[in-house]
Amino acid sequence: MLTSSITTLVELLRTRAEAHGTRLAFTYLKDGEEAEDAWTFRDLDRRARQIAAALQQRGSEGDRAILLYPPGLSFIAAFFGCLYARRIAVPISPPNPTRLARELPRVRAILQSAEPRTLLTSASIAPMVEALRGVDPEIAKLDVVSTDALTIDAGTWREPELDPESLAFLQYTSGSTALPKGVMVSHGNLLHNMRTIGETFGTSDETTIVSWLPVFHDMGLIGCVLHPILQGSSTVVMAPAAFLQRPLRWLQAVSRFRAYISGGPNFAYDLCVRRIAPEQRAALDLRSWRVAFNGAEPVRARTIREFTRAFGPCGFQPGAFAPVYGLAEATLLVTGDPEGTPPTIAPFHTAGLERGQATSVTGTLEPARDLVGCGRVVGGQRVVIVEPERRVALRDGEVGEIWIAGPSVAHGYWKQPAETEATFGATLADSGEGPFLRTGDLGFVRGDQLFIAGRRKDLIIVDGRNHYPQDIELSVEHSHPAFRAGCTAAFSIDVDGAERVVVVAEADPHGNIANDTTASGDPPAALFRAARRAISADHDIDLHQLYLVRPGTIAKTTSGKIRRQATRAGFLAGSLQPWDVPAASSTATQAVPPPAPAAQIFRDREPTT
Repeated sequence: MLTSSITTLVELLRTRAEAHGTRLAFTYLKDGEEAEDAWTFRDLDRRARQIAAALQQRGSEGDRAILLYPPGLSFIAAFFGCLYARRIAVPISPPNPTRLARELPRVRAILQSAEPRTLLTSASIAPMVEALRGVDPEIAKLDVVSTDALTIDAGTWREPELDPESLAFLQYTSGSTALPKGVMVSHGNLLHNMRTIGETFGTSDETTIVSWLPVFHDMGLIGCVLHPILQGSSTVVMAPAAFLQRPLRWLQAVSRFRAYISGGPNFAYDLCVRRIAPEQRAALDLRSWRVAFNGAEPVRARTIREFTRAFGPCGFQPGAFAPVYGLAEATLLVTGDPEGTPPTIAPFHTAGLERGQATSVTGTLEPARDLVGCGRVVGGQRVVIVEPERRVALRDGEVGEIWIAGPSVAHGYWKQPAETEATFGATLADSGEGPFLRTGDLGFVRGDQLFIAGRRKDLIIVDGRNHYPQDIELSVEHSHPAFRAGCTAAFSIDVDGAERVVVVAEADPHGNIANDTTASGDPPAALFRAARRAISADHDIDLHQLYLVRPGTIAKTTSGKIRRQATRAGFLAGSLQPWDVPAASSTATQAVPPPAPAAQIFRDREPTT
């Protein structure tokens, strides 16, 4: 195999450019429909060498460079330009100018951590970057380079000395439970994970990939940009906004370009089911789609069933669904099943999971949760389920923290030795085996499948029983059409010395909330009752507080994960923007309290039936 002995990504792209220079590597779809730009492997190599030559005139090897780009192919050239100059790339998402108060603190935290000297961007958003320089002193200090306006000769580039241990980039974690930390990912980490993806899903130089995923996130960058270069595949990309505005564009691209592999988080499949009409589905041909990966957030059995039912007539096969598990600290992929393997969906006793035991359900009347297996461990890595306090390995079927060891495990957190030791240096207390990566995720193994239960830090404990917030959120979202899918945060707060459940939920103004007559003209009270009934029926716990907020209020990571701890902090501080509802009765006030210190809200609240 052409790339089997390659040890760095610079060597990889140089080899591709020399051996298959005229082969189409990337196509960018403007607005998700029309091809605006197309590059061969030789085009990408030339642009990378030009950017690297410019960087070699600035600073030193090992310097960090911020990559701040709009959707398109320029980011890919800048990423490889950093590698070609032995600079450490730091991809970040462009902050939304209308939400700077919310998004700038994250950007500032990354800049303070990475201490970059250079910011690479494109001419199209240079005015926005200049505006940011005027409001943020950390950005103002950077040397800004518009890479698509460079005139330097690519032939002046000097190839650096690199090896598998050389750092390629810092992947700043999504920060769903804390401030983002820079994961140090090496060339060796990347190549091992890229090879693992190719081996697991059977990709080759004859397969096409379609992606709408953001390239500043690991799934979009490694899974849909870097892995295809290793395989010599052709990739078609579109802006995330193009998909979100019109999900049909994604499946039209899969159909049009005969994509073999494409995917995204669970919510993407839900969007397709809800927003692609039957007459639009009739024009799709999804027979080529052999790997529909699903990860980065909880994979829902209901989503798999509904998507397969909706798009089966279009040629989508049940065995195409590929639930996966991974995280930035392990580069990307940890578990997944080979192409063509139907997803494993199994019911487990709800009460057993609350006690940390995964017990299969045999009767149809027993309270159960359908869980989706995220595949088998791949790439020669090792996964151990561990009791986190005692640090001892658990048996199959016991819920514990997921620990990982293997060549894809990253080198730690940038300039955070204590955090690195705590997260990447774990050892088993009884055997001394290690080091392991502590993921903070809870799960269990059944057979060869890894099942994910939730985040340890997000776990809700009520009356001595464990409850996973994503399950409570799903119950709420299914209880009434006005609740927006994927826009709900469940957490617990202390009330008079006891843990109580609070749900903050975005209400959809198009979800018939204003016309709901089930509460005698009191829509918020109807939502509260629906949510409370669902949580009681599904989880046997009481909903203490429902707080409705406007669309776009729930804090999320750059990959779309709910930031529950940030939402909880905003709720307690009274800083969340409430949903604008008509004048509410006293009952509705209990369901949707006005902004106020949380202690006052809870003290004034009476039980609602």
